[in-house]
Amino acid sequence: MICSDEINCLDLPNFVKLGTCELEINSIEIFKEIQDNPCLTCGACCAFFRVSFYWAEADDASEGGIPVHLTEDLGPFRRVMKGTNVVQPRCVALEGTIGNSVLCSIYENRPSVCRTFELSWKENVHNISCDEARNYYGLAALTPPNQNDPDDPGHYPRAA
Repeated sequence: MICSDEINCLDLPNFVKLGTCELEINSIEIFKEIQDNPCLTCGACCAFFRVSFYWAEADDASEGGIPVHLTEDLGPFRRVMKGTNVVQPRCVALEGTIGNSVLCSIYENRPSVCRTFELSWKENVHNISCDEARNYYGLAALTPPNQNDPDDPGHYPRAA
């Protein structure tokens, strides 16, 4: 069985447990991607920014949308994820411990603003907002991929 400090392995083969979510692992490549994805050991953006979006993204207006019971009205055309429209935000859909092991409980149905928020240096693009959220929680900023390392594809750069 392959384990790391950030991921708690179950006794069942082909499964890992991240927070309260069990994920089936079909190959070592998928397992490595989960291990190397800094978002799964961060979560800072989910507990730093207000998550607001167009009201029609919720499941009362769009099939498969954001569960409306996890949202609040923010005006006539906007909604916000519960827990994020306060001075010290934390999205109600975020599970786990920031900087350790986290996941989004509605990942497949998350708001468009979450879908478009990229970790810093993904595809070689610096995201200052990612750095700002990580810094608030005492996490190191992500670093650009090593252009001289053929094993570092730059897809999920490692934290400094």
